[in-house]
Amino acid sequence: MNPTNTKDTFYPQIIKLVIPIVIQNLLSAAVSSTDVIMLNYVGQSSISAVSLAANYAGVLFMIYYGLGTGASMLCAQYWGKGDLEPIRVIEGIAMRFSLVLTLFFSAAAFFAPRLMMQLFTNDPELIDIGAGYLRVMTVTYLCWSIIEVYLAVLRSIGRVTVSMILNVVAFTLNIFLNAVFIFGLFGAPKMGAVGVAIATAASRVIELLGCITISAYSKDIKLKLSYMFLGNKLLLQDFVRLSVPALANDVAWSVAFSMYSVILGHLGSDAVAANSLVVVVRNFGTVLCFGTASAGGILLGNVMGVGDMERAKEYASKLMKLTVITGAIGGVMVLIATPFVLRFASLSETAMHYLKYMLLINTYYIMGAAVNTTLIAGVFRAGGDSRFGLICDTIDMWVYAVPLGFIAAFALKLPVLWVYFLLCTDEFVKWPWVIRHYRSRKWLKNITRENLFEQ
Repeated sequence: MNPTNTKDTFYPQIIKLVIPIVIQNLLSAAVSSTDVIMLNYVGQSSISAVSLAANYAGVLFMIYYGLGTGASMLCAQYWGKGDLEPIRVIEGIAMRFSLVLTLFFSAAAFFAPRLMMQLFTNDPELIDIGAGYLRVMTVTYLCWSIIEVYLAVLRSIGRVTVSMILNVVAFTLNIFLNAVFIFGLFGAPKMGAVGVAIATAASRVIELLGCITISAYSKDIKLKLSYMFLGNKLLLQDFVRLSVPALANDVAWSVAFSMYSVILGHLGSDAVAANSLVVVVRNFGTVLCFGTASAGGILLGNVMGVGDMERAKEYASKLMKLTVITGAIGGVMVLIATPFVLRFASLSETAMHYLKYMLLINTYYIMGAAVNTTLIAGVFRAGGDSRFGLICDTIDMWVYAVPLGFIAAFALKLPVLWVYFLLCTDEFVKWPWVIRHYRSRKWLKNITRENLFEQ
């Protein structure tokens, strides 16, 4: 059961984990890009509205990611230790939190979607389009709350191929249904932005059914609602201690990042439309470095669960070198893609001008994000250190980046591109503290417990 093997080297193990994760991330980016590509033929307003409304899915995803991270930190180490029962309990605890939070969020999206859109824009047309999109997305949120926790647990024990297969099915279906409902293929009505939401909801329902089916044939870790009723005070304490900072970190970061859209949204639809395409391109540019970070976190957690701290230090060092390489590759990918994106985009002249320089800014921005994500969300969390990321990101985003953006946009009234450039300095400002914490080795810990069910 123990997934770590002293005969294996770091690179063969990391490649086995990275490839399925990168494929997943590529498919996710492909879905986002097809949304934008197809909506490009519907109109700039649809692109802008969906982009703004999708910020809520981004916040919700970070909630799931935070809960999944808390579960993964513990599950990866217990899997390395060869102890299954704590993993089942942890899955149930994470599922409880996920469902409760999603119910509140879904209620807001269903009953007050216009109010949610008004936080991002005062354009009546964008509010109308976005409200219809959000109401349908309620189904997606409910399915997502279960899927993400289960897949996070599977990834933490090295079952990344299962997760990849489910995502392949869901994302392929999503792309197909996008075309059907946006353009009205096979007799379906043309539904524009609402069609995107329907396609996403349908694909998530299928993915959830896939999780249930695969779980039925699993011999160890299953998707069972009965796990939510398993209890262990020590594991609950550990989960809360590790998950709450991770969840708060991810939510604080994602809400702050959404504030970038608030700032750009009030600078005009041209800025929003350009940023919508930039996000798609950046997502493709980051798939390799973020996949490496995720795989590295899993591998480090397994190794620390065994108690082999020397090997964990060695693996962390190699992971950092890989991150720099993959970050550079991501930047080059954005640079290569820029002329093709500019040729494809059907935006206004002003939006096209913004798009060109926003893409160039992201050629180096990816490196900053890659290093920070690998260390904060990968290396540090593998050893149960989620508190540092919370403090670092909260100060960086809410004390530095967001206030700077508002001051630049609304007090100094700087041009859009200068505002965007200043917002994109956030990752580099925290580098000195993040790297210093990495070198301190304070994150290097075994967080498992002995004799959990004998008390």
